[in-house]
Amino acid sequence: MADAVSQVALRASGLHKRFGGLKAVSDVSIDVHVGEIHAVIGPNGAGKSTLINLLSGELFANDGAITLEATDITRLPPDRRARHGLGRAYQKTTIFPKFTVHENVRLAAQARSPAPLRMFGSVRSDAAVRDLAAQAIARVGLAAQTQIVASDLSHGEQRQLEIAMVLATDPRIILLDEPLAGMGQVEARGIIGLISSLKVGRAVLLVEHDMDAVFELADRLTVMHDGCVIASGSPQEVRMHPAVRSAYLGDHGDAA
Repeated sequence: MADAVSQVALRASGLHKRFGGLKAVSDVSIDVHVGEIHAVIGPNGAGKSTLINLLSGELFANDGAITLEATDITRLPPDRRARHGLGRAYQKTTIFPKFTVHENVRLAAQARSPAPLRMFGSVRSDAAVRDLAAQAIARVGLAAQTQIVASDLSHGEQRQLEIAMVLATDPRIILLDEPLAGMGQVEARGIIGLISSLKVGRAVLLVEHDMDAVFELADRLTVMHDGCVIASGSPQEVRMHPAVRSAYLGDHGDAA
């Protein structure tokens, strides 16, 4: 078996998505490897959001295929993709604001379980789900806030909570959509450190506008423009790519 870095967790091949006469995504292919953070960047309207929605199942492609390890998930809805090991954190958090940190994460863990979702009393008695939730909460650094209501958390802590909810589903690949949006510098530094640690034993696909963070985090980059991939490779390779310098980073190749 190939080493962890070479294993492809998620593969998209020749994806096309049209909205009427608009080609939002055109012949996009991407491999996301275990042990790597793969960032997708590009100007507004490049097709990044459409791509991540295709990968997560929020949208279905008109053409092309998506495989999660050995499983074809092209036509599966989001919940079925989650059961196969795909987790997603959204740009706008999907937490339950009136529930505690533990209740939020426990429900996420239960949703991944093969058993049907049960009422709160039954869920509390499920030791495996409770333990998985506790591990995910500790993993993101919220162990001291377990019983705090989610609406009382800071913006950065709410982002940590959403990532904990994703981790509680035991994903093989995590899709992160603008995780640093709306954060100050101090909060962002904490989330950057957390994101960096997520690739251990799994794959991470990151869509993010903060170029400093992208070039700090990414092992591999894919650059989109007008719905197409114009470059893919290591951060250094992408920095020096003529099409990227012209279309996105600017003639000076400055990633800031």
